[in-house]
Amino acid sequence: MSARCGGFTLVEMMVAVALACLLAAMAWPAYEQSALKARRSDAVASLTRVQIAQEQFRANNGSYSQRLSALRGAGESRSPGGAYDIALHDAGLQSYSASATARSDGPQARDGECPRLVVTLHGGLAELGPTRRCWGP
Repeated sequence: MSARCGGFTLVEMMVAVALACLLAAMAWPAYEQSALKARRSDAVASLTRVQIAQEQFRANNGSYSQRLSALRGAGESRSPGGAYDIALHDAGLQSYSASATARSDGPQARDGECPRLVVTLHGGLAELGPTRRCWGP
C-alpha cells in the first residue's frame, strides 16, 4: 500500500489563484473610486481655507482679495496634497469665485466626475460646484 502525501495539486492552486485574480479585478474599480473621492478632501480643505481667508481679508480691507498671495493662510496656488491647482476668479466688493482644478500630472487626473471644484460667494451665500456630491459624502 502506498501512502498518499497531503497537499494541493497544481490544478487546485491554479483555480485558487484564478479566483483571487477575479475578485481583485472586481474590487479594483471600487477602490479607485474611493481613493479619488477621498483625495477630493485636499481640494475641499484648500477652498475652505480660501473662504476663511477671504472673509478675514474683507473684514480688514472692505473687499475680497483678487490675489491668493494676499490671503493669510491660503496663499498657496497648490493644494497641500499637491493634487490641485488653486485659483481666484472675479473677486470684488461683494463676490468672488475660487476653484481647485485637478493637476494633469497628479493622482486626481483620472477623476472624471469632479475634475474641478468651485466655490462662488455672492451676496453672502456660497454656491458649491459642480455638484454638491463632489464636496462630501
